[in-house]
This record gives sequence, C-alpha cells and structure tokens, in this order.
Amino acid sequence: MQKGFIEPGEKPKRFYKDVAVVAEDDAYSVKLDGRNVRSPKGGKLSVPTHALAAMVAAEWDAQGKHIEIASMHITRLAFTATEAIPQARDATASQIAQYAASDLLCYFSESGNSLYDRQVAGWEPVLRRAEHELALVFRRATGIVHTEQPEETLASVKALALELGDFALTGVAFGTPLFGSAVLALSLQRGWLTGEEAWTLSRIDEAYQEEKWGVDEEAAERTARLLEEARMLESWFKALA
Repeated sequence: MQKGFIEPGEKPKRFYKDVAVVAEDDAYSVKLDGRNVRSPKGGKLSVPTHALAAMVAAEWDAQGKHIEIASMHITRLAFTATEAIPQARDATASQIAQYAASDLLCYFSESGNSLYDRQVAGWEPVLRRAEHELALVFRRATGIVHTEQPEETLASVKALALELGDFALTGVAFGTPLFGSAVLALSLQRGWLTGEEAWTLSRIDEAYQEEKWGVDEEAAERTARLLEEARMLESWFKALA
C-alpha cells in the first residue's frame, strides 16, 4: 500500500511514526513520515491555513494501532473540500438553498404553549439578524404545513454560499443538514453562534419532547455524537478564519 493513502473500506494498520505540517505552494499539507496524506482517490491533501492543517495532523497523530478514518471528521471534510466541492459548487449551493426553502427555524409550534415560547426566544433573534445583516427575509409558519419562501431569499442564500471558498462552503454544506437549517449553518460560519449553540437551537423540539417523555440510551448517544460534530464544525470555521 502506498504510504499516506487510504483504501476505501479498509482499516489499515498505522504505518507511520511522525506527523508534520508543511507549508507548500501557498497552502499547507500534512506529512506522514515525510509523505503526503492522500485521499481515497489518491489526491494530495492540501488545506488553506496552518490551523486547519494542524487539526488534520492531530487526527492522524491520535491514531492507534489501526487508522480509524470514520473517526477523523476534519480529515474527511478536508477530502471533500479538496476533491468534491470544486467540481460541484453550484449544485452544493443549490442544495443549501433547498434546505432554506423549508428551514427548521421557520416552523413554529402553535402559539400559547411553552414550546412556542422557547422557539420564539431561540429562533427569532437569529432570523432577525439574518434579515438585518444578510437581507434574508423568511416567512414564519405555524405547524408542519409547508410555507413557500420568497424566491429572492432562496436566491440570496445560494449567492451567499457561492461567495464562500471551497472549504467554508464544505462546512456550510455539512452543517445545513446537521442542523436542518441553512440559517443556522450560515450563522455558525459567520461566528454568530458557537457549534453548541447552533445544535441546541436545532433541537428545541427534541429537547422539549425529552423533558416530557424521557430519552433512551440510543437517542442520548446519537445526540452526543452529533453535538461533537457541531463542535467540530465550529473549530473548522475558526481554523479557516
């Protein structure tokens, strides 16, 4: 096996000792015993900032006897940003806009109950900021019946996504389905919210139901895992700044 290359579906043994970050061609690469980390497609991994390269390097350095690529979220996201996004920017931005068309933050419970009050307290400040700073005007809905959003808003969401570099766009594309909200993903990317704050706002409904009915072990594990992904995404955006 070529050093620094991960075969799809394999869990190879750790084949390197030293991990280093190296500046190359106005970007940064990660070296394993002096050889470049390579993607499943064989491409050299190159990232735009030293901070992000250091995060990738930390994941490789933390591997034990075997390389657990499934646990290396930063590395996997960097592979996506390097090889998939450049050829699919328009399609990726369109998918983000499609989420905005039924954005979680626009669907409120019936008024007059504590869930509605929590949603208003959590979501309205974010929606108002998106309106004031990004000119994103969203129609609010009550219940689950789909409400059409202004075409201008969806076009603006797509345009905002396309303004981002490949790595920031990758992060927003990852965060949008994670939160069920393009608004929350863009808010995290801009530093309006922390990863944990965005995640908490995305699951106001779930938290409300858990308080009423309890939570099982499997659901708790899933919540913890996704919270870590939200925190990882915050680190991703900070490393790009």
